[in-house]
Amino acid sequence: MNASWEAVLASLAPAFSAPSFRIFVRLCCAWVLCPGRRTLTRLYLLAEPLGERAHDAYHRFLRDGRWCLAALWRLTAMHLVTVLCPEGAVALDLDDTLFHKSGRRMEGAAWWRDAVSSTGQKVVHAFGLNLLVLTLRVHPPWGGEPLGLPVNMRLHGKGGPSLLELAREAVEETASWFPHREFHLCADGFFSPLAGYSMERVAFTSRLRKDAALFNLPPQRKEGQRGRPRKRGERLPSLEQMAEVRTGWRKVITQERGRARERLVIHREVLWYGVCPNHPVLMVISRDPGGKERDDYFFSTDLSVSP
Repeated sequence: MNASWEAVLASLAPAFSAPSFRIFVRLCCAWVLCPGRRTLTRLYLLAEPLGERAHDAYHRFLRDGRWCLAALWRLTAMHLVTVLCPEGAVALDLDDTLFHKSGRRMEGAAWWRDAVSSTGQKVVHAFGLNLLVLTLRVHPPWGGEPLGLPVNMRLHGKGGPSLLELAREAVEETASWFPHREFHLCADGFFSPLAGYSMERVAFTSRLRKDAALFNLPPQRKEGQRGRPRKRGERLPSLEQMAEVRTGWRKVITQERGRARERLVIHREVLWYGVCPNHPVLMVISRDPGGKERDDYFFSTDLSVSP
């Protein structure tokens, strides 16, 4: 094997017992070399060309082998962040995805909405595992769309913790592995309530609901004023109404899926009292200069970021 590849695999060894680690190494190499669908049966043919281990050994390894998935995620995350993000804030992305998997004995499998196959007019459901995946955002040296490298994951099951609870758990666990680093998390609008959670050292950026009730920041108390301090200022107009202003817009260059694009933006600090009543957020309205697309609405808990 290549020395660099061996070094990467060796860094994950503490998550396994010695016999389990040998099987893990062979599975990883077979996964890379497999030209077709990566089922365990196909991987076994590449991992054991001489048939030194029985086929059952690989099934036992995945089912009840002596290895720790949580430790494996931690070691993977530490290696990726150390090599690919040695300084500055660590950029993370979060989303859930449906992993198609069939079988009556598949633990956690159920019927879920398939976001990839569904459209605005038709909802498609599929059977499988609903996985919440936290990824490290990396800009490859060859340019183009950023890569999302998984660093943590949770299985979302029917009747169990919600996706928001699992998301908070995964983010806080990942942040605990790097006690001296800052993080910037991005997710779609479904996860926007995460802004109300007090996640230490984690700034959060997401889409803002069009019907969000926004307020001005609470006014400063006057000298000698009596009574309880106000928790919020005056109610602001709707986002669509605020987007009707003609002044205050400025042109910026954004990076969307690795491509530079010109947009018009307007921003202000607001209080989204229903979600995060204890701290303001930076509201940003983004517009297509050509007027061909609808406006986008975003927010960030990091008030220092560029709109």
